[in-house]
Amino acid sequence: MKHTALALRKRFALQALAAAALLPTGLWAQVQSSPALQVTVGVTAGPHAQIAEVAKQVAAQQGLQVKLVEFGDFIQSNAALAAGDIDANIYQHQPFLDAQNKDRGYRLVPVAKAVNQQMGVYSKKVKDLKELQNGARVGIPNDPSNGSRALLVLAKQGLITLKSNVGARASVLDITANPQKLKFIELEAAQLARSLDDLDAAAVNSSYAVAAGLKPQGDSLALEDVSTPYVTVLIVTRAGHEQDKNLQTFVKAYQSPQVKAFVDKTFKGAYTTAW
Repeated sequence: MKHTALALRKRFALQALAAAALLPTGLWAQVQSSPALQVTVGVTAGPHAQIAEVAKQVAAQQGLQVKLVEFGDFIQSNAALAAGDIDANIYQHQPFLDAQNKDRGYRLVPVAKAVNQQMGVYSKKVKDLKELQNGARVGIPNDPSNGSRALLVLAKQGLITLKSNVGARASVLDITANPQKLKFIELEAAQLARSLDDLDAAAVNSSYAVAAGLKPQGDSLALEDVSTPYVTVLIVTRAGHEQDKNLQTFVKAYQSPQVKAFVDKTFKGAYTTAW
C-alpha cells in the first residue's frame, strides 16, 4: 500500500509539471507570483452599496473579484479597514476621515473620488424651516464631523449662529445664538431618517435619506452647499496601499462610464459622480 501511495503522489506531481509546461512562460510566472485578483470593499447599505455593485460587475469583466461588505454605521467600516479586514471603503468625506485619523490613530488615506452627496434637512411636521416652533426638537448626527456639517447647514438657514471660523469641528457648544431655543438631539447618522416621526426636523446624510425613500432635491427643506468639503465621498484605504494593483483596477471600474450612467439614471441628482 505504501508503494502504491508513493507511486500515485509521483504521478500527480508529474502531471502537474506537465500541465505547467503547457503554459506560456510569462503566464506560468504570473500564476506563481501574482496575488489573487480580488479586493474587499466596505460600503454603507443603500446607495453606496448599489453603486459599488455596478462597479463590481465592471471589475469582473477585468478579471477582478470584488467582495462587498455592508456596514450599518459610520464607525465599524474604518475600524475594519484599519485592522486589515477589508481593503478599502466608500462612504466618508475628507473632514470625517481627518477626524477619524486624529481621534482613533488610524492611518487611512483617500485613493480616489467617488460621488457627491449633499446633507439635507427633512421634516414630517413642517413644510418650511421657518415654521419650527420654539423648543423644536432637531436631530443631528452624533459623530463630530457630520454633526458640525449639520450645524453649518442650519446656520446658513439663519436658525442658529456659530462662533466665527469654527470650521469643521463645530459642536452645539459653539452655538452663540439660538433664537428659537431649538433642542438638538444627537443620534447615530443611520437612525435620523427613521426618527423623523419623533423629531420636528433632522439633518440626514444623503446615503441614509435616499435609502429611506427621501429625495434630497425634492423633499429636503434645506440642502448643503455643494462647495463644502463634506459633499464628496472618497474611496479610502490604508496608507501604503494606495497603489495596490487590485485596488487601482477597482477604482478604474468604479470611475467607469457604466457606473456614471447608473448613478445619473438611478439617483437623478441626489448623487452625482465626483470624477
